[in-house]
Formats: sequence, C-alpha cells, structure tokens
Amino acid sequence: MGAVIPANILGLEGQVIKDVVFNEDAGRVRIVCDRDRRRRPVDHRTGRRGHVNRLLRRKVRDVPIGGWPCEVEIEYAETFLSPGHVRVEALPFVYPKARVTKRYARLIAGMARHMPISVVARHTGLSWDSVKAIECAHLAETIPIPRPQTLTGIRYLGADEVARAKGQSYFTLVYDLSPGANYGRILWVKEGRESAVLLEFLDALSEECAGGIEAVALDMGPAYIAAVRESLPNAAIVFDRFHVMQMFNKVIRDCRRAEFKAAKTLGDLTGQQAIKGSLWLLLSNRTTLKETDQARLDRLLAQNQPLSALYTLKEQLQRLWLPNSTPAEMAARLDDWCGIAQAAKITGLAKFVKTLQSHRTGICAYANHPITTSRLEAGNVSIALLRRRARGFRDMTHFKLKIFQLNTEDTPSFLYHAMPIASPPTRLTTVGKP
Repeated sequence: MGAVIPANILGLEGQVIKDVVFNEDAGRVRIVCDRDRRRRPVDHRTGRRGHVNRLLRRKVRDVPIGGWPCEVEIEYAETFLSPGHVRVEALPFVYPKARVTKRYARLIAGMARHMPISVVARHTGLSWDSVKAIECAHLAETIPIPRPQTLTGIRYLGADEVARAKGQSYFTLVYDLSPGANYGRILWVKEGRESAVLLEFLDALSEECAGGIEAVALDMGPAYIAAVRESLPNAAIVFDRFHVMQMFNKVIRDCRRAEFKAAKTLGDLTGQQAIKGSLWLLLSNRTTLKETDQARLDRLLAQNQPLSALYTLKEQLQRLWLPNSTPAEMAARLDDWCGIAQAAKITGLAKFVKTLQSHRTGICAYANHPITTSRLEAGNVSIALLRRRARGFRDMTHFKLKIFQLNTEDTPSFLYHAMPIASPPTRLTTVGKP
C-alpha cells in the first residue's frame, strides 16, 4: 500500500504530488507533480493575477532524499494578463533563473560558506559555474547590503584597506564601531585605497548621519586621513595602540637584525646565539612568557644594550594608553617618552619619534574616544581566509557578497526548513554520587 505525501511537507506550493519514482539504474528519485488547478496564476514580475494561457512542464533539482539525488517535475502556467502580455507564473519554491528549488540553493550556499566552490561542485554533482551562479544569486537575495544614504545613528567609524589579490590590488572597507548590536558591521566595500574611494562613502551619508559621527579609527595612511578631514571636519581621528605598537615592533626588528649582523662581523658567536630566534621574545609581553623564556629574555637583555633599551621603551610606551586618562595626560606621557627615546640614540628610533609627534593629536584622541581597529584587523583576517579558501576570486561582485556575508550569523543548519532551539543538556548523575 502506497503512502500519500502532502505537498506542503516538501514545500511545493501550488503543486499536487502525483507520483514518486525511483530510477535505480540512474540512481535518482523523481517527484512528479501537477499544477493545483484551484490556484489562479500570478505574474512573477508584477504580482498581478491573470488567467492560464497554457500549461508547461519542467524539472528542477532538489535536496537529496534518502541519499539519492532528487529532481522535481513540476507543472506551471503561462499567465495571460492582457493581449501581448503573457508571462510565467510565480513559483515560490523555485529559485529564479536556476533550475533548482530554493531549499537546494540554500543548501549549496550554506556549503559554499565553509567550502571552496570546487568542493561543493564535486559533492553535489553540479558544475563549478552552476554552483557559483546559485551562490551569487542566493547571497544577492538574502544578504542585506547597507546603503550609505540610509544609515543612521552612527557614532564611530573605522576604515581600513584589505588586499583583494596578490600585488597592488586593494579594497577599502568601512566598519561601524558604534557600541551596540551593530558593532563591527561592514558598511562599505569598494575597489581601491585612494582618498576618493573613502570620500565616496562619506559624501553619500546623510547630513544627519555625518553630523553624528564623533570619531573615525584609522591607521596612519595619509589618504584616509585626508578624506575624513575633508568630509567630516568635526570628527576626531583616532590612531589606536595596535598600529603604534606595530610601528615600534618594526624598529625592534630592524635593530635586532642590525645587532645580529654586527655580532657576525665581529665573530661574536655568543652574541649571535643569544640573538638568534629571539624576535618573538622581544615582541611578547613578559607576563605571557614562561619562566624559562623569561630567563632567556633576561640573558639577552643583559648581553645587548640596544635591545635592552628598546624593550624597556616598549613597555613604557604601552603605558601611554592607561585607562581613565585625559588627552592632556596622554600628551604629557607621550612627550616624556619621546624625550627618553631621542636620548637613547638608537638607529631608526628618531624616525619613529618624529612619526609619533606628527600624529600626537590622533593618538591622544583615544582618551575621549576609546575605539580601536581591532575589529578591522579581525575582519581582515576573515577576508584573508575567504580568499585563501576560494584560491582567489575572479568575480569581484562575488567577493564583495562574501565579504558582506560576514555581517550575518551562520544558520544552525541549512538542511532543515526550521531548526528548533536546542535545550541545554540534562546533567546525568550516577547513583551514590551527589
């Protein structure tokens, strides 16, 4: 005795299941449907109701059933609206411009979020181009892309560049750093890293939104600084601790390299051995090191005076961002540190001090606007993983959609129509134990 499968279980709206056929030779399940004659056809473009002009049939790919590939044979109508206006009726469960169901497109997009397109194509039996087209269409339909003209309630912004491919090819990204639920949201992705690229976003903001922006977190690149000063003259520019310490770490790297070369020239094997493999010790905080590593660091600093001076300066520089400081207090500590650094007379340090002094206003602005670019750097890592997983992107529109997808949380499961929220696991107890 056969079983009747309600069409609403499979989500085939407007269809009546007539038969389920399993072709063992082809290894495929086929669900045969007829159109529900009780439904009046609706134009898929305008939503207008019309009359059936003629009935057509087609096959669409669906999610596997019982481990077998599945296709659904559906019947649909041409909608007669008026003389000369005949269009296909709307099919709510079929993905537009693709011969797949919407749930199958959701399955493919869910897999492609975590796997390369080539792997998804291999597992689904589709071509690489088909998988890419389905994912792009799904992302374009489901991923909300912010429009600068409609943004409101933004207090803080962050702007940074990220490589879109090897070589001098970059995107400009703008993040929302305002406290709240939207913190870290990507607002803008555009090719290029020139001042005009960021200006395009800032100039598109409404007057109310632009007037409410209090500060923008940037690195020390002149292009973005010029764009913010031109478009947001009342907003503060904040250079956070990460980029300052990153620049100082370069001074340590260069000094360590020079000291190793000097020891090699003098034939000082002990000095070479102490310096070799010590970079991570010099860049790490002492509190994060093991006792054996701290002892090795102490031996290095005792043997090499320039590296010891730089390490001490690094620890003092980190105190610049003490909590609950005022801009005046930060400026005073910065001036004191620059004076000590200049007296050290270490190669490369004078240039770093000059850079700090020229950006002192933006560095000290952190006291009034404690925002950082940590979210931007985390986003850059996620984008780099996207690029690496895909082995590069040929379609920049696809790449942008994948970047904006980072704004959305992954669904619990793309295999189910509705996934219930799991209850916390019940604690199991053993008899005789509390």
